[in-house]
Amino acid sequence: MQEGRHYRAYYDEYCYLSLYVFAGDIPLWAQLRAGDKDGADGVAAALEKIVAAIRKRCRRARIIVRGDSGFCREEIMAWCESRAVYYCLGLAKNSVLVERLGPALANAQIRWCLSGAANVREFAEWAYRTVLSWSRPRRVIGKAEVTAQGSNPRFIVTNLPAHGFPRDQDQSRFLPTRLYEELYCGRGEMENMLKQQTLDLRADRMSTHYLASNQLRLWLAAMAYLLLERMRTLGLAGTQLARATVGSVRLKLLKVAGQVRVSVRRVYVQLSSAYPLQELFRLCHRRLGRLAPASG
Repeated sequence: MQEGRHYRAYYDEYCYLSLYVFAGDIPLWAQLRAGDKDGADGVAAALEKIVAAIRKRCRRARIIVRGDSGFCREEIMAWCESRAVYYCLGLAKNSVLVERLGPALANAQIRWCLSGAANVREFAEWAYRTVLSWSRPRRVIGKAEVTAQGSNPRFIVTNLPAHGFPRDQDQSRFLPTRLYEELYCGRGEMENMLKQQTLDLRADRMSTHYLASNQLRLWLAAMAYLLLERMRTLGLAGTQLARATVGSVRLKLLKVAGQVRVSVRRVYVQLSSAYPLQELFRLCHRRLGRLAPASG
């Protein structure tokens, strides 16, 4: 009976609906929404603040918003287009899209039958506009994939230029195959960040009654993740824990048994001589100790 929780058929349970935004490993946004909201609710407002903060620090930054089909909404795409922000979003399939992808699916089926490969992919692109919901035609890329289980058509929509940006060293990175396989599918890495939030830092422990206090818990978990991520990036670069989960970093560097003795003048922290990661601990400590304080 928590405030804001609602039943969602997709998850088949009562829940909240959180919204995260990441830039690589860095959490930029952690918002707890009531369970009766649409998956894209509040995204444009979040992007408004995020993009302004990024451009305040780096005015010439090129920003690409990436997300699955739950964020493919006219409001979000139009917002990006009006503010020179690029997007690459999943697009739910429909009969019109599948029909347009038909020739590529037929070719993929023939190649799969002849090659005996586990799967065969072909890509196609075209300009597409919905009958009512979209304000303009947009670039759509279709993946025609055939496997032993059958055909698997998927679609994305983007405003990224097919031949890259002017003075780009790699002007093929936004062609259909690479755009789908490298940029769009790379969003799966975000799931690993979310797993670290929930499995390692208990971000999903929403055990108070009120939505506001549960939002605070979510923020605290996000801040804990950010601190451990910065520790990993700045203190553990090039070490065996450089790509460890935040749970592993906490377990191996923070949850270390020690003896604390307090005298009149000093506080002694004595660590066990049997601790196996002493050199790594010292290296991380030295690196963090050399960091200059943030301005302000």
